Amino acid sequence: MTDPHTTELPAAGAQVPSPDHVQSLARGLAVIRAFDAEHPRRTLSDVAKATDLTRATARRFLLTLVDLGYVRGDGSLFWLTPRVLELGYSYLSSLSLPDVAGPHLESLAERVRESSSVSILDGDDVVYVARVPVSRIMTVSITIGTRFPAFATSMGRVLLAGLPPDRLDEYLQRVELTALTGKTITDTAALRDELDLVRAQGYCLVDQELEEGLRSIAAPIHDESGAVVAAANVSTQAARHSADAAREHLLPALLHATSAIEKDLYRVHSHSTDHKRRLHA
Repeated sequence: MTDPHTTELPAAGAQVPSPDHVQSLARGLAVIRAFDAEHPRRTLSDVAKATDLTRATARRFLLTLVDLGYVRGDGSLFWLTPRVLELGYSYLSSLSLPDVAGPHLESLAERVRESSSVSILDGDDVVYVARVPVSRIMTVSITIGTRFPAFATSMGRVLLAGLPPDRLDEYLQRVELTALTGKTITDTAALRDELDLVRAQGYCLVDQELEEGLRSIAAPIHDESGAVVAAANVSTQAARHSADAAREHLLPALLHATSAIEKDLYRVHSHSTDHKRRLHA
């Protein structure tokens, strides 16, 4: 007979549930996961065996899921309904650019041992939405939400180069090209030529135009239509990498990261669209 005052120890290697663990919720999710591509339809006995539940318990969970619209049955077999896709769609639709880009920035920063960031265009500025710092390069701290003038940054020029011609013309007509260092481009025609080059080569290198001693290389992030929606960069001290070295050693890793981010963004978007289509089918 078990002593009521004795706490039963979990098996070796077993995960100890937290005090807030809701066992019934865990069991309900286990019942849903019992169905897969190889077992799209299961009997009550199958579900009980797959989830290590008694037949009576498995039956209660299955009938509850039937009531909620997640499962259907014909008296002998049970199967999931498209409503289960709502669970996955909720997650996919909640993913943002920083969520998708973050792991790739971490891999990039670790690979090149330099800080990496992702930004978007907001008005005439770039706004940092994701960042993995390796060392403090600039005299000002860069955090999520930091803004810099687009014309003087590598990511900003990538984003400007991706604008439709009419929007780029509007920007060039209104922007004030202030010299931030002795190397900053302050001539509108020269900036337009630079943006043409960025668009043609698919990346941008800015050499100490935002801050003395800072060299940065950036590449675009496209959506599924091919539009430039963001930019990623690697920043380094000018003393660590020459312009040629940045192109040779930093650019390939950067382009690999932006390609991976684009693939994940497309995957998230396509899955979300597919889920939404099935939900309304």
